[in-house]
Amino acid sequence: MKIAALQMVSGPRVPDNLATARALLERAAAGGAELAVLPEYFSAMGLRERDKLGHAEQLGDGPVQAFLARAAQELGLWIVGGTLPLACSDPERVRNSSLAFSPQGECVARYDKVHLFRLAHGDEQIDESRTIEPGGAPVQLHLTDRSGRDWCVGLSICYDLRFPEFYRFHAQAGADLLVVPAAFTWTTGSAHWEVLLRARAIENQAFVLAAAQGGRHENGRRTWGQSLVADPWGKVLEALPDGAGMVLADADPARLDEVRRQLPALSHRVF
Repeated sequence: MKIAALQMVSGPRVPDNLATARALLERAAAGGAELAVLPEYFSAMGLRERDKLGHAEQLGDGPVQAFLARAAQELGLWIVGGTLPLACSDPERVRNSSLAFSPQGECVARYDKVHLFRLAHGDEQIDESRTIEPGGAPVQLHLTDRSGRDWCVGLSICYDLRFPEFYRFHAQAGADLLVVPAAFTWTTGSAHWEVLLRARAIENQAFVLAAAQGGRHENGRRTWGQSLVADPWGKVLEALPDGAGMVLADADPARLDEVRRQLPALSHRVF
């Protein structure tokens, strides 16, 4: 199954971001992708943290969800819509949610970011808990590719990447592909992004598909980029350093089976 990670440098204007996302999704479909993943905050990176509150949608209703459903149906893609803000019970916060759509345009999975990022590094002061309400549990997406093979896809978002036990939960649920839409900062991404992604692939003997924000944003923030696909051995198959674009690679089930057969580490767990 061909899989695509779509990298963006999103700004504060939703229509502009959706136009970029649509162009990238069309490239993915033209390249033969069956699953495409957009980055965290793909629909808007506001000028201020609280701007996301103004973009919040109710589940099942809103322009970003309508965009994802239409693109999935028209392009015949499974789409993991990076993240978008969904309304919650607290009017001062939102859920940072990843929605998955089938090629029929149906929303078939929702994952709300569990781990909320906080960074105090010089002038960089970020605390997502001020505007985001955390989710409560991991979620898997189940899909069947065009060859008839079933895939279990573990959903995650950005800061989740630092918590290996979260991905082990996915592995125990049978995940053979892990998706990571993200907006890693330049500071943390340059130090940890690739090594963490490769570690999650190796530990869980699964493909990893990571779609990132990558560049200088209008709000002054700089994100790391380096969207990539890693195989279950931890080998980076394709990567994109920065700027808007696409990473396309083949998630070969024979490779997945080979790695798990040759080194059956998942069955050797003691704790």
